[in-house]
Amino acid sequence: MSEMSFPLPDVGEGLTEAEIVTWHVAPGDAVALNQVICEIETAKSVVELPSPFVGTVTELLAEPGQTVPVGDPIMRVSTDVAAAAGAADAAPSHGDAGGSGAIDSAASVSAEARDIEADTAASVEHEEPAGAVLVGYGTTGAPKSRRRRGGEPVLPRADGLPAAVAAAGTAPGAVLAKPPIRKLAKDLGVSLAEVEGTGPAGEILRADIERQVTQARVFRNRETPEPSELREERIPLKGMRKQIAKAMVASSSEAPHVGVFTDVDATRTMEFVKRLKTSSDFAGVKVSPLLIFAKAMLWAIRRNPEVNSTFTETEIIRHNFVNLGIAAATPRGLVVPNIKEAQDLSLLELAKAIEQLTFTARDGRTQPAEMAHGTITITNIGVFGMDFGTPILNPGECAIMAMGTIREKPWVVDGEVRPRMVTTVGGSFDHRIVDGDVISRFVADVASVLEEPALLLD
Repeated sequence: MSEMSFPLPDVGEGLTEAEIVTWHVAPGDAVALNQVICEIETAKSVVELPSPFVGTVTELLAEPGQTVPVGDPIMRVSTDVAAAAGAADAAPSHGDAGGSGAIDSAASVSAEARDIEADTAASVEHEEPAGAVLVGYGTTGAPKSRRRRGGEPVLPRADGLPAAVAAAGTAPGAVLAKPPIRKLAKDLGVSLAEVEGTGPAGEILRADIERQVTQARVFRNRETPEPSELREERIPLKGMRKQIAKAMVASSSEAPHVGVFTDVDATRTMEFVKRLKTSSDFAGVKVSPLLIFAKAMLWAIRRNPEVNSTFTETEIIRHNFVNLGIAAATPRGLVVPNIKEAQDLSLLELAKAIEQLTFTARDGRTQPAEMAHGTITITNIGVFGMDFGTPILNPGECAIMAMGTIREKPWVVDGEVRPRMVTTVGGSFDHRIVDGDVISRFVADVASVLEEPALLLD
């Protein structure tokens, strides 16, 4: 029997501290290897921390809401090596796991015991890989076979479903959804009984929840809170809000912003979106005008590469790749994850990437690496019913483009006033990098694609 301390790790690049959001374990609880023990909020995101130990929690050293420096212990775990080894007696030896990736302080737990603990957790919930795997932890991949504590092997199902989920599918009216999906549905006010699952054996996926609720509905239909009895409230400036404030002040004061915008007849874009929604190639994928706007941006960047640049005191760095940022409003604040190497994606691949990015952001699971190294950004204020706004540049970028809501408006076509679907597009640009002619050509190119999506075939 020994006791290990778990220090707060650096889950990002140069993280110095983080706030404990919530604990998923309590003193006396048994924990398995890579089991999520708590959630922490860094300056950029909320991250789940997996346990590097197999054992029993003896003490939690930080309270929810407390900010802890990186390296300070946050939990103590009692590890019973004899008990863990005893649980492995029925299983054949797999040899030394010295290179397994578990952190050194947990090395006293046998490799076989770690395999059993991890496989037991996997048999309870066969979830897709989480985004919070930390350097030095390692993660349990899909095992070729798993062994119950009684010694009976459990082979993976061909359809990828855990046995418990597959068995539930035989019950009339059973709802198949993993715990993270159930939580997402609850947070968004979606009844799982009303959702048609598109996963194996009818399992409900994140995409199925997304199709039940749009981003506009999520934020417009928020309940009005009861008036506070306090005359005023003081909210500590920390975490993500502190980082947002710092970044916006720096961007506004350092980069001379210039804005350009124009109205666009997006009727053909809306017709194109409608056709994509009925296409078998896009079945099960969310398609919206944002997808066409993003693809228009990539097309316009090829014609105006100057806007995809970064300013430094000694040089302008022009990026020949596009890490396309998508500004996302979340309950915790604005985040801007980006799609890496977006210039290489097909329209279908881009649609899937935007969908996944949106799921992750709304679920509060965007990781620091997903927000790093962006080169240009999109903000879609149209989902909130706004015609247009003047966005602030994401620090380090030359351009941020915005698209307003698409409404039916009177529009002159061939000398006649007709009803058309009209929107406003434009953005803010760093005038140290680009001048008005480049900015205007870029915005005009984006607008031309929204007016005629067939240009994307060029």
